Amino acid sequence: MRVMVLGGYGNFGARICRALAADSSIELLVAGRYESRASAFAQALNQIHHRHAKGVAVDWQSAHFVQTLQAHGVELLLHTAGPFQGQNYVVAQACAEAGAHYIDLADGRRFVCDFAAALQAPFVAANRIAITGASTVPALSSAVVDFLSRGWSRIDSIDICIAPAQTAPRGVATLEAVLSYCGMPIPVWVGGRWQDRAGWADLQPVQFARLRPRLGAVCDIPDLALFPTHYGVRDRVEFRAALEVGLSQRAFAVLAWLRQRGVLKNPGSLARLLNAGAKLFDPLGSALGGMVVRVAGVNADGASVKRAWHISADNDHGPEIPCMAAILLARRLAAGETVEPGARACVGLHALEDFAPEFAKWGMVTDVVEEG
Repeated sequence: MRVMVLGGYGNFGARICRALAADSSIELLVAGRYESRASAFAQALNQIHHRHAKGVAVDWQSAHFVQTLQAHGVELLLHTAGPFQGQNYVVAQACAEAGAHYIDLADGRRFVCDFAAALQAPFVAANRIAITGASTVPALSSAVVDFLSRGWSRIDSIDICIAPAQTAPRGVATLEAVLSYCGMPIPVWVGGRWQDRAGWADLQPVQFARLRPRLGAVCDIPDLALFPTHYGVRDRVEFRAALEVGLSQRAFAVLAWLRQRGVLKNPGSLARLLNAGAKLFDPLGSALGGMVVRVAGVNADGASVKRAWHISADNDHGPEIPCMAAILLARRLAAGETVEPGARACVGLHALEDFAPEFAKWGMVTDVVEEG
């Protein structure tokens, strides 16, 4: 299968390319705005894997993007060129027109939640699939919730927190994405009803199995909108991000406070500056990051239960996690697995066990804790 990775030499795209370049069933196209960078990265992959990855210059905003995909014979496109907050569906629509499958790493709430309604018809007509959110959320998070609540009669609450390592590689696009809703009202399912919470505010302590406790702030992700209905959650679905250096976490809270009061109208404009400045805090942090998912509810015997799944990723390997779901899906398609045509969010498409070899490859450790 000829697979194009859009943003193929970027923070996440490069990781996906490294994984797929080793797959004998995949012919890899590393795509980006600059052919020199794409070709140099592809050549480096070829030296390692003795294969024939190719670098190509691609402008997905071009009026001729459909023709570009057809000219390169693309059968599957992986879209990693974020941020997805505020982005439209032009890449996915082009894939449908070109007769290619589509997968993205989107974590933008509206982008993911409105995806199926906008793209179901063209992908069914093209007999191809389009999967959005093939990343940590909601792909991995839903696999974890399915695992923790297996056999339960009811889910009362889901609490998720991602805790990146301070020294892990960062990207400007990622910062632009999270700053886009800093200080903005986020609808959250709390107390069995929708309530607004300010993005990157409402700091609360979060406990981890193998990380020190951190302060977590409310963040906006697709799970907040998808999970209450998908799992019939009775009380609460919350998501937080917990930076390792407390001073950084409080700085984001200050930005949220300034935006709420109209002093700072566009925190996203600070993304490049903050990305560069974050290195100053690296000596205060470490290369250890992780994630926790806590689920509470009622089991098949009618007893109240609460379980937590933790993962810790050392040596700055945390950014590999957002790439895993897309890698697994690409391998399945390249191996000839048949998936029902159409467009959908990446919820319930992976079992947690599917991720185990990827976790092991990067030395990641998981824990399941019975908390109640």
